[in-house]
Amino acid sequence: MEFLVRSENRLPADTPAERREELRAGERTRAMELRAAGVLKRLWRVPGRNATVGLYEAADPAALHDALMSLPMAPWLDVHVEALATHPQERTTRRQGATWRSLRRRRGRPRRGGGSR
Repeated sequence: MEFLVRSENRLPADTPAERREELRAGERTRAMELRAAGVLKRLWRVPGRNATVGLYEAADPAALHDALMSLPMAPWLDVHVEALATHPQERTTRRQGATWRSLRRRRGRPRRGGGSR
């Protein structure tokens, strides 16, 4: 299953710098482990906030929970999870091995610029 995970770090501002750096280093290490295991697929920062959006893959919600709770920052993360399901249009496109360009040609739509091949 794929999950969209939004998290915001709520580590208290008065956390000592040494502890903060220790947690950040541990977080980076654990994230790389999750990436190597195929659990963490993509990760984005949210500009202007101490937040991320990630695409995770796990067998089920319990496995995702275990992965998220294994992060050193877990006690200070405000996490929101959305389970994702493949849209029927994606299933059709993937099954046929089609790309948007090949679909456009198959349907007889002209290419940009008015020409056709």
